[in-house]
Amino acid sequence: MTQHSRDTPQFYLTAPSPCPYLPGRHERKVFTHLVGDKAGDLNDLLTHGGFRRSQSIAYRPACDQCRACVSVRVIANEFRPSRNFRKILARNADIVGEQRTAVPTSEQYSVFRAYLDHRHRHGGMADMTVLDYAMMVEDSHVETRIIEYRKRGIDSGITGRGEGLVAVALSDVLSDGLSMVYSFFEPAEESRSLGTFMILDHIARARRLGLPYVYLGYWIEGSRKMDYKGRFLPQQRLAPSGWLRVDAAGETTEPQD
Repeated sequence: MTQHSRDTPQFYLTAPSPCPYLPGRHERKVFTHLVGDKAGDLNDLLTHGGFRRSQSIAYRPACDQCRACVSVRVIANEFRPSRNFRKILARNADIVGEQRTAVPTSEQYSVFRAYLDHRHRHGGMADMTVLDYAMMVEDSHVETRIIEYRKRGIDSGITGRGEGLVAVALSDVLSDGLSMVYSFFEPAEESRSLGTFMILDHIARARRLGLPYVYLGYWIEGSRKMDYKGRFLPQQRLAPSGWLRVDAAGETTEPQD
């Protein structure tokens, strides 16, 4: 094998399958492998072009006659939480988030299993075993972190750790932001709006790190599962002409570099 063939990614196209987000439609994906010393640089480049990572695979929708999936990234430094978001932050003031290396634990899997059984019982991930979960976390050739969210305990002010795992986020660290790969939470704590809280926490983390964006994956207008991402404004959405800014008034401006 030549050096060129090792360093040049090969792209593949999946066969059509039923779309999990829009009824009556079919999806196709283009994908490539993220392996080797340059996996991080490739992940950066592809994320900027609308790809997402799943384990050691980077993929992007390539559907016939459908462009409903739109990559979105929140402009972290300009984000200001709405009244509803401030309520969610206050509701979770007793939650401590601790960033850890991407190592799976049985405690994480217990929350993950409960989340799938409650929210995605008939989804494509419903049958994931503890080994499947371990692969989801560990099979990464890029800079990946786990953030565990726990309730604040008596010693949290000293140790920085909480008690009782309630939510987990798996995130990649990119050159220009944080990319939320997957997140889940304890169904018994559903009233806390932990999914929204984790996004708000990632925006704050990106700001502290001096990173301009938080990548949320695909926004799909009209999809109950994915439409919520459009609430985190201002944000940029990837169009054929480049990244377009969408502000709090819903107005779109010219492509951003």
